[in-house]
Parts: sequence; structure tokens; C-alpha cells
Amino acid sequence: MNLEQKCQAIELLITDVDGVLTDGGVILNNEGVESKQFHIRDGFGLRLWRQAGFKCGVITGRNSQVVRLRAQELGMDIVRQGIQDKATVAEELLQKFNLQPKQLAYVGDDLIDLGVIRLAGLGIAVADAADEVKAAADYTTKTPGGKGAIREVVELILKAKKVWNDIIQTY
Repeated sequence: MNLEQKCQAIELLITDVDGVLTDGGVILNNEGVESKQFHIRDGFGLRLWRQAGFKCGVITGRNSQVVRLRAQELGMDIVRQGIQDKATVAEELLQKFNLQPKQLAYVGDDLIDLGVIRLAGLGIAVADAADEVKAAADYTTKTPGGKGAIREVVELILKAKKVWNDIIQTY
């Protein structure tokens, strides 16, 4: 299947957090409270994805209250934190939603994401991902992680699914 055909099959979009929804930086204050910076375009992209009627979520290796709050704010269907074996969790989610791997798009940036990128019908690496992740991916974004890469992915898939024009007519 070519890229457009792979995009057309997607029903579920899952992403890593650090290095994908963020630039990978973590800020700790003197009290040990963690902060992360998310790009507004990524958040809007995920809202467009949900508006089009599709499910989305995150699987991340770290635990963070900030991630939980951001996911809640965006209405994500899935928030799995502290996960080291992301592929197993992705397989469980496919079963839960009665989907096939070809219906999953996963966006990652580092070695911990390789299992899901290989499992997914559409494995995606952000522009600044590890070389091994880019090599395994079906698509590499032009945009780096934390700078609108998810928005780029959402537009790519929704255009392939021929629903992009319907979405933009609402604005």
C-alpha cells in the first residue's frame, strides 16, 4: 500500500508525548514540579481529528500530571503513562476498539517507540526522531516534535481520507 492508502485506513491516532507533543524538554522547578510546553497547533490538530469523528490518545514512558491534564483538555480517548512496552499496550487498545493494526497510526521519536511504529499500519517519525525510528517509519514529518508535527500528521491523514475540506468549511 502507498502512503495515501495507509492514511485512508486510519481510525485511531496514538502518539508519544516527550519529543512528539513536546520538544522533549522537561522543566523542573525548585520544588520538583514538572512543566512541559505543548504547541497550540498540535492541540488544534487533535481537536480537528476528534471533530472528524476519530479516536486519539497517548502512550508515554513517563508519568506526568501535566500530560493527564493536557490529554483531558483535548478530550483524548486514551492516556497510558509509565509504559515501557508500548507495543503490547497498543495491541490491547486495538482489541478494545475492535480495530486492526492497519487502522492505527502511531507517532514516535525514539527507540522505545519502535515496536508500535512497526505494529501500526502507519508508523510515523517526527523530523528530529532517532535515525532508527525514521528508518522504521512509513512517514517522517517535516516538522520537529513539539513544533506542530501532530498537526501535520492530522492534516495528512484527513486529506487522504477526503474529509479535510469538510472540516475546514466549519471555520
